Amino acid sequence: MRLILTRPQDDLEALVARLRMRGHTCIESPLFSIRMRDASVIPARFYQAIALSSANAMKHKALDPASDALAAIKVIAVGARSAKAARRAGFRDVRAEGGNVEGLARAIARDCNPSDGAILYPSGAETAGDLKGALEAHGFTVDRVILYDAIAATTLTPQAIGALDSGAADGVLLYSPRSARIWSQLVAESGLTGAARRIRHYCLSPNVAAALGAGFMSEVAARPDEPSLLALLDRSP
Repeated sequence: MRLILTRPQDDLEALVARLRMRGHTCIESPLFSIRMRDASVIPARFYQAIALSSANAMKHKALDPASDALAAIKVIAVGARSAKAARRAGFRDVRAEGGNVEGLARAIARDCNPSDGAILYPSGAETAGDLKGALEAHGFTVDRVILYDAIAATTLTPQAIGALDSGAADGVLLYSPRSARIWSQLVAESGLTGAARRIRHYCLSPNVAAALGAGFMSEVAARPDEPSLLALLDRSP
């Protein structure tokens, strides 16, 4: 299939390699660029665990490489990709749980005790859910430290526009409700909503599909993780 990829540029290389091995053609059109907040710092206090909802947080100089004071703290990550980023940064006790923010909150509430110390939550400025609020509802003290901004693209790439306009795209991969909303906005601004409605939208979760709006063909991964998302491609006509 000929697929439009919307991940940030830094995340595309590995995804492109996986898709090409499966025989797909990749059309790159990142919907975000990641900009680190260099002035952000991690508070100097004891944490019983780190709640990791995005691999991008591990690219910040405050966490990569992990300092001796942080490396031994257990990291409970939203998925395999985030867990891999934490291990690469030097964290030693890492596991993937939940698949989304709600599942991550449930896993932390199950395995951690509010009386054992605060939770560190490194994140971007915009998130798919309210992890801090969910954990605080379970009685945890949470330090949310914003380490980066995901800057929305203002247009699709010429390659994506050309592929939609000519009918040379079969589908698009969407990973978050925000990316789905930006996609809908940019195809409309390019006059390509009709063309976009003729291709399949492979969505990481039901929330992503809902954010597209009416009229788009969507398929939803069985689980909110990339292997499940890519598995949709194997079953697609």
